[in-house]
Amino acid sequence: MSSTASKNASTATLPVIAITSGEPAGIGPDICLRLAERTWPARLVVLGDRTLLAARAAQLGLDAGRIEIRHIPLQASVLAGRLDPANARYVLDILDAAIAGCIGGEYAAMVTAPVHKGVINDAGIAFSGHTEYLAEHTATPRVVMMLAGAGLRVALATTHLALKDVAAAVTRSDLETTIRILHADMQNKFGIAAPRILVAGLNPHAGEGGHMGREEIEVIGPVLDKLRSEGMNLVGPLPADTLFTKYVLAGSDAQLAMYHDQGLAVLKYAAFDEGINVTLGLPIIRTSVDHGTALDLAGSGKASPTSLFAAVDAAIDMAQRRSAPPAGPPQGRRSHDPEPASPANRSHPLPREGGGGDG
Repeated sequence: MSSTASKNASTATLPVIAITSGEPAGIGPDICLRLAERTWPARLVVLGDRTLLAARAAQLGLDAGRIEIRHIPLQASVLAGRLDPANARYVLDILDAAIAGCIGGEYAAMVTAPVHKGVINDAGIAFSGHTEYLAEHTATPRVVMMLAGAGLRVALATTHLALKDVAAAVTRSDLETTIRILHADMQNKFGIAAPRILVAGLNPHAGEGGHMGREEIEVIGPVLDKLRSEGMNLVGPLPADTLFTKYVLAGSDAQLAMYHDQGLAVLKYAAFDEGINVTLGLPIIRTSVDHGTALDLAGSGKASPTSLFAAVDAAIDMAQRRSAPPAGPPQGRRSHDPEPASPANRSHPLPREGGGGDG
């Protein structure tokens, strides 16, 4: 076999991962171009405008020819750092192409660079975030947001709600659905046969026996008891202020917080510039960076690709194991057990604009 034929055969066995380049005025194109810095055990396809990526590469002193690009045309010219509602449809065209490719089998997974929710809505297109858009366009009735990094896998029972509305949103039926999705995807996407999941209470001290709230007694506890009776390994409800200590975390595979800041304040302290977002419950694999569009860094060469690289690594890992049955846990400490959380490496500039990046 010739070397070219051998290379083509080898490439054909690799998973194909779609990388959406996100908001064109943000750092999405910048960090996508930097994928060429590594050799990946997958074929990576960046979805975006070829001319935009070439121009941004020239601005950064990079070579756009080193990445594979699926051309999707811009609607208007782009200047780094300046939003233009005229390109809102372009951003969604990229997402639509990645979703269709994942559903149709062209791609094994998709990884998303950040979008700017505000400018899409300014264009007259209702858009609340990647997560909701993916759920709608895959006809998925319920998804769960998980952010991961620094040994943590933090899923959320509720997401973008005002704090005053959280307690009413934590219902038995919704919480049960959330835990079932989390448990199933820990098996199917993370390859953990019997995941150990820590579940936070809603109230301080997990309600202190009902003296600081009764949600743990009336909602969370009964759901956990029901699911434990089915064989799920669930620990809780636990006081959130101690759930994330290294001794409680030891041996756990995932953590479920009742609301956004309860879980993500810890995650983002530990892994802000290297954390990733995983959408659970979808029929496709989707991971994402955990930061915003960072308009002030676009075109400067200062944006870190660390989170994107971690998201791509995770997507490849999930794609490779998706068809394999979960393996039972080996003896001793497992490779997926969390390490004690520690502050992230702050040597990389942190994206500052375009939202928190957890949509």
